[in-house]
Amino acid sequence: MSTPFGLDLGNNNSVIAVARNRGIDVVVNEVSNRSTPSLVGFGPKNRYLGESGKTKQTSNVKNTVENLQRIVGLGYSDADFAEEKKYFTSKLVKLDDGKVGCQVKFGGETETFDGIQLAAMFIDKVKTTTIHETKSTITDVCLAVPAWYTEEQRYNIADAARVAGLNPVRVVNDVTAAAVSYGVFKTDLPEGEEKPRIVAFVDIGDSTYTCTIVAFKKGELKVLGTAYDKHFGGRNFDRAITEHFADEFKKKYHIDIRENAKAYNRVLTAAEKLKKVLSANSAAPFSVESVMNDVDVSSQLTREELEELVAPLLKRVTEPVTKALSQAKLTAEDVDFVEIIGGTTRIPILKNSISNEFGKPLSSTLNQDEAIAKGAAFICAIHSPTLRVRPFRFEDIHPYSVSYFWDKQVEDEDNLEVFPAGSAFPSTKLITLHRTGDFVMEAKYTNKQELPENTPVEIAKWQISGVNVPEGETSVPVKLKLRCDPSGLHTIEDAYTLEDIKVKEEIPLPEDAPEDAEPEFKEVTKTVKKDSLIINATTFSLPADKLNKYIEKENEMFAQDKLVAETEDRKNALEEYIYTLRGKLEEEYSPFASDAEKSKLTDMLAKAEDWLYDDGYDSTKAKYIAKYEELASIGNIIRGRYLAKEEEKKQAFRSKNEAAKMADLAEKLAAQRKAEAEQKESSKPDAEGDVDLD
Repeated sequence: MSTPFGLDLGNNNSVIAVARNRGIDVVVNEVSNRSTPSLVGFGPKNRYLGESGKTKQTSNVKNTVENLQRIVGLGYSDADFAEEKKYFTSKLVKLDDGKVGCQVKFGGETETFDGIQLAAMFIDKVKTTTIHETKSTITDVCLAVPAWYTEEQRYNIADAARVAGLNPVRVVNDVTAAAVSYGVFKTDLPEGEEKPRIVAFVDIGDSTYTCTIVAFKKGELKVLGTAYDKHFGGRNFDRAITEHFADEFKKKYHIDIRENAKAYNRVLTAAEKLKKVLSANSAAPFSVESVMNDVDVSSQLTREELEELVAPLLKRVTEPVTKALSQAKLTAEDVDFVEIIGGTTRIPILKNSISNEFGKPLSSTLNQDEAIAKGAAFICAIHSPTLRVRPFRFEDIHPYSVSYFWDKQVEDEDNLEVFPAGSAFPSTKLITLHRTGDFVMEAKYTNKQELPENTPVEIAKWQISGVNVPEGETSVPVKLKLRCDPSGLHTIEDAYTLEDIKVKEEIPLPEDAPEDAEPEFKEVTKTVKKDSLIINATTFSLPADKLNKYIEKENEMFAQDKLVAETEDRKNALEEYIYTLRGKLEEEYSPFASDAEKSKLTDMLAKAEDWLYDDGYDSTKAKYIAKYEELASIGNIIRGRYLAKEEEKKQAFRSKNEAAKMADLAEKLAAQRKAEAEQKESSKPDAEGDVDLD
């Protein structure tokens, strides 16, 4: 049985949650943190994923890929590329399909990976962490992604999950997942005919600012409006601080950190910490030791200075709120509560601006860092056939209008707007077309001018075959089931031809008809399903051969990572054994080894140590095991003698202790019997029958 698994794929950090019978738990990683850095690093022999990648980032900056959420589906010619490029330290290249890939040094060779592969590496890592921590099977996942993800990016991230060996049961907007977390666990929501509770969710994370307006009733929610600024988040504050100090250090210390990627990254990391300190303090010191050219730098920054640095950014604070309210056809006064989530909402100036825009205090009843992951885990649990969850229904909103197009043939029209902008999904629509033969259908965004720049208008294409026109007819009616599924992906679920058949239908008898009246029938025409048609889809999903190629590559790299980790463990075990055995041989093991054995083993330990730090420094797992066993073959004999003697001592001590206890018990029993005898003797009457009571 698979444990439902929710992943909040953040741009800076990701959070994992699992749903179990007793509730929803956040999974801690290998260093017991409740969030994991969203990055992938590449080394001479293996990859550094999550925490290990963050640890090695400063020394491996050009081979570390961050912003995994952003690189998925990013085109090299996209308008966003110029902005995104600033936040990558690895080399970005144009791939054959026009997308962005990362070129890194891995295993001594130059390799290029696309966004799907990089995201898959990280997802595989968090899957492994979840399996290790929960001791359960993990196959199903619900992925929480930004609301601005296009259909192509949703297909891409679902494919990344498949490459990582998971089944993506749903791709959900991150703030919608947080809203589910809110709705499921709130006990005071309105019911029945009561007015819905209107809640505005404001999520400002590392790179995106989203505002979503949601209507709640008990057991259900409906998204009324969503707006976002995809280039507004914590990383903008970090970079503003870093650029400020880059200018200051150039004048003050005559060093330019912009020319040194490692130095810039170290200052950027320190800037992120400073930003967090300034959220709780009005001023804070700033220092980095040996940032470059052996120069130590120090300075300070006040909260007011930070607000001046990000003044252009702060002018955009209210825009997502205004747009979301407009789409929901509501005013700020109609909103009952404003829930803030995301780490960047802790910055005081942002909190004040949002509160002023809504004209009411902010609420933080949800865990700002974990609400999305918990909501995603609950959504995954809804899809689980084995886990029972409380009923909860939710609908998201179409950001853009989608129309379906077809070969005209005998129809007057060749397209239809099926899912208007602002309509709810998941949603299903049925249409009937008259066809003269096999045909092609396409789904496209209706209004190109509404789309973000460089977003492809085409969504999907379907080849419908198997259409047989009845003899004597020029066309046949075809029923199509068009679907926008729970992940926001547009599909054709079913297609079949129709035919009219004549059937006899009983005519209802009048009320005054005699009981033995014969039933009467009339002949009616009914339209019924005739032939199921074959649907061949062309979507943004990876072709099967390419998907399998990516899966094989990921499995190969996973096996290599595992081998490197196990080899390092065996090397460390050998090193520890050498030092431990040498110390014990001179102390507690000394009486149990002959001079010849001591001499031989000491010589073997010295040679093993020399080998370990010379030829064996970068050896194989098998050789480390062989060296360990060679030393243990003698060491274990001596250890066995020592343990036998220790056991003998324990037995002797135990026997002596038991004998002492028995003697003590015998002495106590003898004393007790003596006391009883004396008591009995003193209680006897004298010759006259008197008893001495003294």
